[in-house]
Amino acid sequence: MPTDSFIMSGEGPRLAFVDPADADLFAETMVAFANTEGGTIIIGPQAARDFQATASENHDIGRLLRLADDLYNPPVVREDWEEIVLDSPNQFLAGPSALGNGGVSGLAIRDGAPAYAIRVPRSTELHALADGRVLIRSGKVNRPLGGQEIQRLASAKNTGDFESEAVPGATIDDFSRAMIDEYLEKRAERTKRPYSGEVKRMLAEVGAITADGKPTVSGLLLFSEYPQHWLPQSGVVFAKFVGRTPRGESGLAGYSRREELIGPVPRLIEATWNLVWSEMAISAVVKGLEREETFEYPQFAVREALVNAICHRDYRLRGRRIEVRMFSDRLEVISPGGLPGFITVENIKDEHFSRNPRLVGGLFHWGYIEELGLGIDRMMEVMEQAGHSPPKFDARPYSFAVALHNERAQPELPEWSRDTNHRQARALQYIRESGSITNREYRGLIQSVSAETLRLDLVDLVEKGILNRIGAKKGTYYVLRE
Repeated sequence: MPTDSFIMSGEGPRLAFVDPADADLFAETMVAFANTEGGTIIIGPQAARDFQATASENHDIGRLLRLADDLYNPPVVREDWEEIVLDSPNQFLAGPSALGNGGVSGLAIRDGAPAYAIRVPRSTELHALADGRVLIRSGKVNRPLGGQEIQRLASAKNTGDFESEAVPGATIDDFSRAMIDEYLEKRAERTKRPYSGEVKRMLAEVGAITADGKPTVSGLLLFSEYPQHWLPQSGVVFAKFVGRTPRGESGLAGYSRREELIGPVPRLIEATWNLVWSEMAISAVVKGLEREETFEYPQFAVREALVNAICHRDYRLRGRRIEVRMFSDRLEVISPGGLPGFITVENIKDEHFSRNPRLVGGLFHWGYIEELGLGIDRMMEVMEQAGHSPPKFDARPYSFAVALHNERAQPELPEWSRDTNHRQARALQYIRESGSITNREYRGLIQSVSAETLRLDLVDLVEKGILNRIGAKKGTYYVLRE
């Protein structure tokens, strides 16, 4: 059953609201969810009237389902509908119907009013409407695909659902109970609902095991301590290069550090991030009276690139691991496998389609994905906010690379800020804002350094011709030299 917080967050890539009288919108949403990431459809009261379903009126839901089933092909698999009662009142507005005239269908759910939830899982088949159109879920709307997009999506469907395949030789005993417990704890924090059922049932629900209890690819990646035993391609290779190219002197490899990382995907993300963090350059600037550290790359952008690579790589490709390369001017994250489904470099910011939706779902509940479908957009924002150029994407048939460049627009430094230590820089900034500084004020500004060191700092600034000393003894103060 969907949580109140999930429903109250409003329509999005995995949630839609449908009026019980709108079979067309219900059909198109079923198709869109099945073709994309799956999702939940909330069927509730119409804005103009109450839809009070009782045991004798449940035929209304059945009628809606029967009408919708005639509007698409092949049939869309769905879970049984369930009645829900919201604890908090709210007003929702369903999205525009691609089958109708572009109008919207109002859907009001009031405090205590019954509504119905139907979960539509992602399908391995390509579904189309009766008029031939193929829809996908794009944000809050159901968007028809163009010809080439349909071909790419059909190709992705034809390759099968590799992450849900059973792994020969693996058993449920190969799962780590510590990893499972950690996942359940993180999921409870995210959903605000602790899991009280059987662990084996949970593993089946998230796709970690097959119907007959055999571990799947996604299950081993999430819950095995060493999935590389079965999936050696699932590791990460990190290399730090001295310059801007992989080649060093005399044709030798130009890296100064190389590491091979293994473990379940949550551990891989943390280990790779810690490695990049340890090699990341940190600089300091003085803003006002504060010394502020700035990092070579925005933390969110780096983590998003790493998580995306691990989530969306093509695990069918053996012999290739994710590569993280740090150069003097950029950070590259290279993921085996081209862009999935209908995704292109041109629409990557606005559209979302996962090659491994169960893996994505697991990492979302684990907390490594903040909000589904919005990571690329925010990555671009934080790079721009940090003064960097946008991420550069390189999509090839069997690989996808993200490059973060570390060039930053450097502000023109005033003459007086050069050739000074960080304490003196703070003193000079203080003088610019206050007009002057005394020894006592300087000691109050820099409290962790001896008075003699601070006195010598001011003497040095005078000798360099940056400051003028005014007065004598206790009446001494310093001003900027004209």
